[in-house]
Amino acid sequence: MSHTPTLRDVQKAKTRRALLDAALELLEDQSLSSLGLREVTRAVGVAPAAFYRHFRDTADLGVALVEESLGSLHEVISAVLEERHDEDERIGTTVATIARYVREYPGHIRFVARERHGGVQAVRAAIGTELDRFADEVAVVLGTDEVSAGWSPEDMRMLGEMYVDHMVMTASAFLEAAQGEGPDEASVSRTARNQLRLISLGRRHWRDA
Repeated sequence: MSHTPTLRDVQKAKTRRALLDAALELLEDQSLSSLGLREVTRAVGVAPAAFYRHFRDTADLGVALVEESLGSLHEVISAVLEERHDEDERIGTTVATIARYVREYPGHIRFVARERHGGVQAVRAAIGTELDRFADEVAVVLGTDEVSAGWSPEDMRMLGEMYVDHMVMTASAFLEAAQGEGPDEASVSRTARNQLRLISLGRRHWRDA
């Protein structure tokens, strides 16, 4: 049977969303390890006790942000990789998709880039888990390409990891460009496309080695 959300359900979801959004905004200038629970609830305008109806602690909130940030990113990237078009078009679309995601969700990318090697172990582990899952999914999609015929599961997993590492690095570079740091967006895009072309070229000759 379908469940019709009650007013309480709607309000609960709204408060949870507000807590996540407030935390993400506060994390623009600090790390999760320095973020206080009361700081988040004060920004939302709720009592500290309300926080515990949604999260056990700030680490639990951070894990939720990881799942939201990387979950949505690998969904859009996987969809691009599944499209059947020539390799240059796939590369161009992939890089453009990452750039668009960073423009739309800079806070999510900033959070993941900072906390990937940050001081909250649960969040580091959650990021690692999401990136591993992402690499598995990319490996499965790329394994359906004709050029992957005969590849071992281990080699396909390695290729998936290379793609995911490149995407995370590219997203961070686009974020820095948006902040006026390092190369501009056009340069980041050009470099990212060339790097993926290099991976693609090596992929075509991998079995020859």
